[in-house]
Amino acid sequence: MLNIIAGVLDVYAPPKVTVDYLVIAGGGAGSGGSSGGGGAGGLRSTVTATGGGGSLETALSLNLSTNYTVTVGAGGTCASNALGTSGTNSVLASVTSTGGGFGGYYDTNPGTGGSGGGACSLMASGVATGASGTANQGYAGGSVINGINAVATGGGGGGAGAVGAEGNAGNNNDGGNGGNGVAVSISGSSVTYAGGGGGACPGGHSAGSGGSGGGGAGYAGFPGDATAGTINTGSGGGGARGGAGGAGGSGIVILKYLTSQGTITIGSGLTGSTATNGSYKITTITAGTGNVSWA
Repeated sequence: MLNIIAGVLDVYAPPKVTVDYLVIAGGGAGSGGSSGGGGAGGLRSTVTATGGGGSLETALSLNLSTNYTVTVGAGGTCASNALGTSGTNSVLASVTSTGGGFGGYYDTNPGTGGSGGGACSLMASGVATGASGTANQGYAGGSVINGINAVATGGGGGGAGAVGAEGNAGNNNDGGNGGNGVAVSISGSSVTYAGGGGGACPGGHSAGSGGSGGGGAGYAGFPGDATAGTINTGSGGGGARGGAGGAGGSGIVILKYLTSQGTITIGSGLTGSTATNGSYKITTITAGTGNVSWA
């Protein structure tokens, strides 16, 4: 709106709310056959640290009385002795975090994602490559090395804070650990999110542990189910050997804004709550798809 007051051009700027955020996508599942761990969902943050070793994101400047879409991504799933699925994206207005990649399955390549899935090798070469992550969201999954006695070994899924560890398909036959997550302090305390899932291995050897932040552990032996990633952390699930791969953890969206700038409305379809931390409001959305607005 333009106003002419006493010969002076006045440009009216509508009021806005400045929103810091943490947006984490759903983690990828580990697979269920001699598999790698699932990659963590992409992590994008304006506070403390963001995923993939990138620079902090820029806070959003949003209009009052305007609807903005929010989606909390679901974690990937895996049936017994089957290929897992990737996690789904999380969204806040113009910000999208990419779902984590699934773990590799027998000789099927792992999935790319916010963080990549860990590789699997049951082939004669015993060598396979982890999937890539997304820049400024997460890291690649772990590869599988040493094809001397290649049997049912998986690499760790990538985490928001580190690459998944290599699985060793040689005499050790150990699964790789999931990549570690990232600690973020947007809610008033430091919480670690988005760890990768651990890789599977044969019985008598060491399966990969889940990365910090909620990554699920891989399973050692045959058959058996791996551990799921923790819900609302975007962490990857562990890989299994003959059982079900661990499901990926669901994502989360957290918003931080000055109380003085407006009051949020969380629309239908979303599950969330708002708390006060000093002069700020912290809104945590844990599931669903819908709109938020401020007034």
